[in-house]
Amino acid sequence: SVSALSGATAGILGLTGLHGFVFYFLASVLLSVLLVLKAGRRWNKYFKSRRPLFTGGLVGGLFTYVLFWTFLYGMVHVY
Repeated sequence: SVSALSGATAGILGLTGLHGFVFYFLASVLLSVLLVLKAGRRWNKYFKSRRPLFTGGLVGGLFTYVLFWTFLYGMVHVY
């Protein structure tokens, strides 16, 4: 998932604290924008509204992000 991939990226890059959380939100927004651009003018054919694109799964994905972020940060920068 995108949360796991962005968490792994943040861990490998060595992001800590607020920088890591900002990276997650930027990655989520970027994915949402790319989905809307890919759907084009027919976005309502694929989605009921645009709001769930930007907010759906944000909190649920956060836990996966933190798991991969801390694991890979520890593996690359601590050990």
